[in-house]
Amino acid sequence: MDAEYHIPVLLQEAIDGLNMRESGIYVDATFGGGGHSRQILRHLGEEGRLLAFDRDPDAAARAEQDSDFVQAGRRFILVRENFRYLKNYLRFYKAVPVDGILADLGVSSHQFDVAERGFSIRNRGPLDMRMDQSGPLTAAEVLNTYSEEDLARIFMQYGEIPFGRRLASAVVKVREASPFEYTDQAVDFFEPFAGKGRENKFLATVFQALRIEVNGEMENLKGLLEQSLEVLRPGGRLVVISYHSLEDRMVKNFMRSGNVDGKIEKDFYGNDLSPIEPVNRKAVMPTGEETERNPRSRSARLRVARKKGQQ
Repeated sequence: MDAEYHIPVLLQEAIDGLNMRESGIYVDATFGGGGHSRQILRHLGEEGRLLAFDRDPDAAARAEQDSDFVQAGRRFILVRENFRYLKNYLRFYKAVPVDGILADLGVSSHQFDVAERGFSIRNRGPLDMRMDQSGPLTAAEVLNTYSEEDLARIFMQYGEIPFGRRLASAVVKVREASPFEYTDQAVDFFEPFAGKGRENKFLATVFQALRIEVNGEMENLKGLLEQSLEVLRPGGRLVVISYHSLEDRMVKNFMRSGNVDGKIEKDFYGNDLSPIEPVNRKAVMPTGEETERNPRSRSARLRVARKKGQQ
């Protein structure tokens, strides 16, 4: 598998966070280019197992041709599904409890670079943005069919754009005469709303908001976090790499409280009842050397938590 398909972010930091043991069972919830999975396998002995999830058929097809994963044999299973079904598939493969779960929530370099996928503001392609291309909803459909109210919600909630209502109103007005079909058309439309010198950042934010809606990313992440407590063994590790504040906030809240709202439950005596605890107080960020080598890593934030209980 060529390195350009996707460069794994915070690779060694993620492996360190998992605190691996050779005979353990691990999950890579976001297989992508296979970089993290490959490194996990190198730390596993013959009794260890890795189950990786990815709903992108491109990633799955490439994994089937990669010798590292083919030769892993029974130690490696690729589940061609969304990680929101984590618990069900781990039970199906008799892989509960697990010793560690890793999730890299970023879009792969391959998905950005292939124009037909519609993720990038730089490449002309259809406004698609589906991680799983068998999914029913595309970014074009969101822009062309969603109500003004729903568009405003997406822009404000997922893009954190304060003037999301004005942006939604403009979309509704223009789409009647000229429906949105291609990424460059969307770029031309949204660019004038950006402040001077902030065009690329603003456009990336708009595309992010659309992508999150198309793929149900926040709901999927919530499901993954909640299910992790059901499948991790006591002492097991949860490692998550996020790329924007919405994801990072949800992950941080969950790791300190066991719920995405961040509300810590206490007993009558004031003792913390959280079923999980952070391993590091602060998020781990890429070094300057890594961001220079892989600019797409610069917004990455890695957090590690441990499920409480006796091992």
